[in-house]
Amino acid sequence: MALNFERLVRFRDSQGQIHYGEAHSNDKLVGTQVPIYAGSVPWDLRRTTQTAEVVEVLCPLPSVPIIYGIGMNYKGHIEEVKFPVPRHPVIFTKPPDALAGPYDAIPIDSSCTNLDYEGELCVIIGTDCKNFIKTTDNPLDYVLGYSIGNDVSSRFWQEPPQSGNQHGYAKSFDKFAPIGPVIASAEAIASQHRMQGGDPDLQLRTLVNGEERQNSRTSDLLFGLSDILEHLSRGTTVRRGTVIMTGTPKGVAAFMEPPRWLRSGDVVQVEIEGIGKIKNTMVIA
Repeated sequence: MALNFERLVRFRDSQGQIHYGEAHSNDKLVGTQVPIYAGSVPWDLRRTTQTAEVVEVLCPLPSVPIIYGIGMNYKGHIEEVKFPVPRHPVIFTKPPDALAGPYDAIPIDSSCTNLDYEGELCVIIGTDCKNFIKTTDNPLDYVLGYSIGNDVSSRFWQEPPQSGNQHGYAKSFDKFAPIGPVIASAEAIASQHRMQGGDPDLQLRTLVNGEERQNSRTSDLLFGLSDILEHLSRGTTVRRGTVIMTGTPKGVAAFMEPPRWLRSGDVVQVEIEGIGKIKNTMVIA
């Protein structure tokens, strides 16, 4: 889809006003002056001649209709968990209130034990999509851009005695889906990074308190965007503004020996080349 932006940041300025702006290519956002767009939603923006100072970086989407997660989608992660290779994308959902900003503290209910991180490449849908056919349709016609996410998960609520093997509940608590810091357009990513089968090949790293836990490339995905869109949109409208968290690579806490669960005060940073970094502190009640 045709877009005005390359790296879109949503932010609050020194007067408390919220804008969309064109972020610079480096990681420093706060304190910079950026060109701003007119408009309140990222798929309907117009360039202006104005600039504003970034005082606070906000979630790049003010709200979402739904968040889709894709489980078991990195080959290294499938080997790590020792589960059969899925024949189709494994789908779960997160509700709209799971959305959080790139630097928000994440409030954790005390019942959400065995807390884990999952660094992920996120795809933001910019045009409604239904009955996508991967052999004839171009997925980028429906993509607003890419962002970074952390699929925060309570493994206690994911265990079969609590979940009945339905693990969406474990991932659906308020603010369990921080994303950001920008939305990078598909065109901007493709112009600067290697593509593989129409999908970007980007390094993804997750750090906990500065210690590297995950380090992989998005080219390790089992199902690419065309596979995911075909599966998600079969008889179903995937609405504009939907976030698709495309899966996490190996290195999650649950499969370390022993598991190294997140604790209150832990800082989880997820970074993807070409997009930036998100950094969230876990705060357990």
